[in-house]
Amino acid sequence: MNYTFSSNFKKYIEGLITQKQAIGISYIRSQKQLKIFDKFCMEHYPQEMQLTQKIVMHWAELRPHEHVNSLICRISPVRQLIKYMNSIGVEAYVLSQGISAKEIRYVPHIYTKQELKAFFAAVDQCRYNKYSPVRHLVVPVIFRVLYCCGLRASEATGLKVDDVDLETGKLTIRKSKGNKDRNVMLSEDVLNLCRIYHKKMSSIFLKHVWFFPNNRGDQYSISTLRFIFHQFWDKASVGFVSGNPPRVHDFRHTFSVNILNQWVRENKDLNAYLPYLSMYLGHASLTETDYYLHLVPEFFPLLTARATEKYAHLIPEVEQ
Repeated sequence: MNYTFSSNFKKYIEGLITQKQAIGISYIRSQKQLKIFDKFCMEHYPQEMQLTQKIVMHWAELRPHEHVNSLICRISPVRQLIKYMNSIGVEAYVLSQGISAKEIRYVPHIYTKQELKAFFAAVDQCRYNKYSPVRHLVVPVIFRVLYCCGLRASEATGLKVDDVDLETGKLTIRKSKGNKDRNVMLSEDVLNLCRIYHKKMSSIFLKHVWFFPNNRGDQYSISTLRFIFHQFWDKASVGFVSGNPPRVHDFRHTFSVNILNQWVRENKDLNAYLPYLSMYLGHASLTETDYYLHLVPEFFPLLTARATEKYAHLIPEVEQ
């Protein structure tokens, strides 16, 4: 996605984006933030030719009701813009690394079996709508692919027809986080579901590019997917949910947690198996995969029992 910039820092923003894309980074999310920054400069500092401390510190202010993580997302591309400008000999105020608070680790919602059952029952009730004639086909399948494969929302919406091998069940995830490609295999039941879905979809869009097209045959936007998710989550009538509200991305968390817990049940060595999960999820390092080491409550007793059994000999018995 390409944005049009209008502020006095336009050529530097465009130069930074060109530089990033030249080394294979799509830089899509950062472009969006830079577009917002560009608009900010137009509104507040239309005459300013230099990226001064006043501009940068104004941009770095925490806004009312803004989460710290959102602030960090806003600041990061501007830091890179400052670094780029200084690297080409254009003076720009360097924002201190300690200017924003430390990122807060988001605690995901791990779906229970009952919640998943209720949600998928709700999406299966999606009916034909003349204003969105393929939605009833897309919705039940894309959410199952998200959950059953542990994909990011952008990876599912970014799947093209050519990326889905309906013979072998191989999904080719292209230029995901970190600009890396990887392969993900569909389970037999999800593969059969995708075959049926694709046959129906092909009768509507004879030569569609996107595997999950919107009503115009274009790529589904992530914001639309999130909106649809909340529509059907509300219809599922799950009731009160403690902690943070459920999100589309939490299907990925739940997939990962369920895999880890299955390995615990099977008495697998998590240290040996974790690299496989890391590669499957498309993580750059094991540190990213550690984020998924959340355990649902029903497996606490199992882990405790196994830990006690394994290390009981280290704790001597005390005579009464």
